[in-house]
Amino acid sequence: MKEAPGLFKGEHVGLWREGSPRYDIALDPIDGTTNASKGLPNSISCIAAALPPDGPDNALQDIPAFYMNKLAYPQMVRKAWIEDHSLPISVNASIGEVLKIAGKLLSKAVRDVVVVILDRPRNQNLIDDVRRIGAQLRMISDGDITAALAPALNTSEIDIYAGIGGPPEGALSAAALRCLGGGMKSKIWPRDEEEKQSLIDEGWGDKLDKIYRSADLARGQDIFIAATGISDSPLLRGMHVRGQTATTHSVLMRDKSKTIRFLETQHDLEYKRIYLRSEKG
Repeated sequence: MKEAPGLFKGEHVGLWREGSPRYDIALDPIDGTTNASKGLPNSISCIAAALPPDGPDNALQDIPAFYMNKLAYPQMVRKAWIEDHSLPISVNASIGEVLKIAGKLLSKAVRDVVVVILDRPRNQNLIDDVRRIGAQLRMISDGDITAALAPALNTSEIDIYAGIGGPPEGALSAAALRCLGGGMKSKIWPRDEEEKQSLIDEGWGDKLDKIYRSADLARGQDIFIAATGISDSPLLRGMHVRGQTATTHSVLMRDKSKTIRFLETQHDLEYKRIYLRSEKG
């Protein structure tokens, strides 16, 4: 991993000519690495770019914590919360309250609400609560970006994404949800008292109880996101190779125009070689 190429926080790329627009970028070359390595579904490659708002703030929020508690939901639920902030659509609310109001807004019984949760010990209490409530549970082993976007997709059967995952994935999910119209709430989740004190020492003590909306994590004036499927997911079909032809499926999204473009691309491997790290020379 130490030898892997990559971008680093704050790194400048591009020409940086005077008068050129500045965009903040965030990327995840493989979200769902375990899934990709095992041939399982739900892995993608994605990048987001956003024109920063006026002032010193970044467009894509960098949270220095290891985890965030997240809740993602469809556009209908987001609009209802905007009209009535008293609705319990929050990571501070119990999952039972969330599923009850989500079911009502989506005209579903709680038992018909479908919830996706990352299968991790840190989410076990949440998993147990969903099972006790009787909602439909879908557990995933990896790849929480596509899981967070699923409730906002008309082609998905997922209604709610909930659980504790990474902040970088949260920022990328927020950028895409702003384009798709769905919503997300999240909150810093320190793993232990040592990490909590470290965040306080770094000046984040007053933000530990802050509820971040999608517009807080991705707050640029103009947001773009591109993603390509590696293996099949609710968002995109994965890459398939047949003979000398590789077929990829990608999506391009823009918040300003709410434009979503799906692309199917065929790559001739005789002309577009795939380089492997194991190759010499």
